[in-house]
Amino acid sequence: MPASAPALAPKNAFYELRTYYAAPGKFDALNARFRNHTLALFTKHGMINVAYWSQPDVTDGKLIYVLAYKDLAARDAAWAAFRADPEWQAAAAASEVGGKLTAKVESVYLTMTDYSPALRLGQ
Repeated sequence: MPASAPALAPKNAFYELRTYYAAPGKFDALNARFRNHTLALFTKHGMINVAYWSQPDVTDGKLIYVLAYKDLAARDAAWAAFRADPEWQAAAAASEVGGKLTAKVESVYLTMTDYSPALRLGQ
């Protein structure tokens, strides 16, 4: 298990765009869990946190973010390790005592085009 996210060439990275639809009344708790636990755990398991956005003007809010990996196999291994991590399991359980924080999660895989502006990963 990597101690930190690996360095990747942005043009060669495998990206994942994830959209979390907050459960009713849970948008702030979802953001708090990401802020206080999730980002560090993603890094611990070799995921590169590219950027995070919120869409608070929709019903109960949306959290949209991008992670980067070496390839699909690295993505799958990182998520398996993350989900099995006792620290994540404890943080998830504690944050969901009053109910699940998400109503729906969507994931899209992306690769960068040759004409995309430069991007710095892991900075």
